[in-house]
Amino acid sequence: MANKTANLYARIEPETKLSAESILETLGIPVSTAINMFYKQIILNNGLPFDVKVPNKKNINLSEMTEEQFNLDMEQSYKNMLNNEGISVDEAFSSIKKAK
Repeated sequence: MANKTANLYARIEPETKLSAESILETLGIPVSTAINMFYKQIILNNGLPFDVKVPNKKNINLSEMTEEQFNLDMEQSYKNMLNNEGISVDEAFSSIKKAK
């Protein structure tokens, strides 16, 4: 293993830092090791090891919807189904798995 001689200084939001460090501690991974792993993944992927993009749609949170909004969405979905519009269940689950 190569000697670690380079220092890295970065500014980060305190809450983000605390949350991430808490998770890393639970995993038993020192912060410096996690940062090194991240950098190695950048090298292996020749870029960031995850997609960086603006989502096309806002995720729907059922608890934030009114009953009227829910019913309208259900009616539209039913109409789409009758018109053979949309995607299959297999495509939907595949899309969900890719998003994780």
